[in-house]
Amino acid sequence: MNRSRMPGFIRVVPFGVIVALLALSSTSAGQSKPLSSWQQLARGILEELININTTDSVGSTTKAAEAMAARLRAAGFPADDIQVLGPNPRKGNLVARLHGTGQRKPLLLLAHLDVVEALREDWSFDPFKFLEKDGYFYGRGTADDKAMAAIWVANLIRFKQEKFNPDRDIIVALTADEEGGNSNGVSWLLQNHRNLIDAEYCFNEGGGGLIKKGKYLLNEVQASEKVYLSFNLEVRNRGGHSSLPTKDNAIYRLAEGLNRLARYEFPAHLDEITRAYFARSAALETGQTAADMKAVTLTPPDAAAVARLSQVPLYNALMRTTWVATRLAGGHADNALPQTARALVNCRILPGESADEVEQTLINVLADKQISVARMGSPKPSPASPLKPEIMKPIEQITAQMWPGVFVIPTMCTGGTDGLYLRNAGIPTYGISGIFEDMGEVRAHGKDERIGMKSFFEGQDFLYRLMKAVSSQN
Repeated sequence: MNRSRMPGFIRVVPFGVIVALLALSSTSAGQSKPLSSWQQLARGILEELININTTDSVGSTTKAAEAMAARLRAAGFPADDIQVLGPNPRKGNLVARLHGTGQRKPLLLLAHLDVVEALREDWSFDPFKFLEKDGYFYGRGTADDKAMAAIWVANLIRFKQEKFNPDRDIIVALTADEEGGNSNGVSWLLQNHRNLIDAEYCFNEGGGGLIKKGKYLLNEVQASEKVYLSFNLEVRNRGGHSSLPTKDNAIYRLAEGLNRLARYEFPAHLDEITRAYFARSAALETGQTAADMKAVTLTPPDAAAVARLSQVPLYNALMRTTWVATRLAGGHADNALPQTARALVNCRILPGESADEVEQTLINVLADKQISVARMGSPKPSPASPLKPEIMKPIEQITAQMWPGVFVIPTMCTGGTDGLYLRNAGIPTYGISGIFEDMGEVRAHGKDERIGMKSFFEGQDFLYRLMKAVSSQN
């Protein structure tokens, strides 16, 4: 069906008829039995979202937000409980609310509608056309983050149809510009419409499950994230003719400084989140790795164990602040000595560590006053979300029910999410999805992005149970 006509179609066809029609569809590839009506609904929503281009350059999150608003209205949500709003016509955000008894503060469910840019020539198929093939859903945003957006909307509709009466309002917010751009939806909503998304806590992207050789290993809860900050390094000198080289070469001077940065390591430091990560992960490992994971949780951590684990990029990034040169430029002509040389160094700073101190360390390690250092933007640190029993217990219980033997492991995001804005606004945020992927299967932001169909529907079921568990007092 032409997606441009989908919102109008939904407005005039009763919701029950839509579900019935979807349920008659053929069994999806990779499924051993026909999809339930709720799975069909989530799949249809994901397809609609993938087929809407929401890139910063030419796309529109408003179009996607309005499509979801139409679905919610068709499902019986009052118009007053559905808002599409934003700072400009292309950067709309959806905020929808299912009212509960109000015994507790609301639960916020967050996902972003925008996606990273994608070029048709870089992919095996059109990145903005939903494709189902060999047990996977393909398309830009399937893994990051339209799958969660589709699940939140489908589950909210299910609650409405089942007449579930939660003890708190449940709010779904689908937002703009998480991946970049100048109109970040979460920040804009907090500044302009805090009342619409104010909540006791939030579930967001950032956590998922891992599969190794077909075995489900762990289900992550992302409770903190590192701080993003880049620095521009620059060397300037007089230059001259390349036939008369001098010892003072801007490129050589900068390269020497970068080599010093490459050899430097920040001290290892673990907090509540990363200590719990290594303590629980030790049970999944054997031999020296298991012993080292236990040893780094000691106070102070065992230095030899830290050194061994640091050889693994993920473990290294979890234990310490990092920096890395990501861009380099220099010179202006083939036959001239370089008058300038520049590099960009990207830092990921541990929560609780000072950006000022990191900058001073950078200057000290460069050890060259002719290399200027300038911040690129401002750091946005955020506090860790506490590992509350009311959050962790239901996650652990549902994980055990669905995947016996799978560990729930708190983790720190080495990248970043919109959770930082909410944490800084006093709304603890937890990255949790119940969507498992194979270890090493990272296609988000890359070519032929995809999500396993089985994983998608398991995530839908997991989040449905979790939403219900934290919205009804036993």
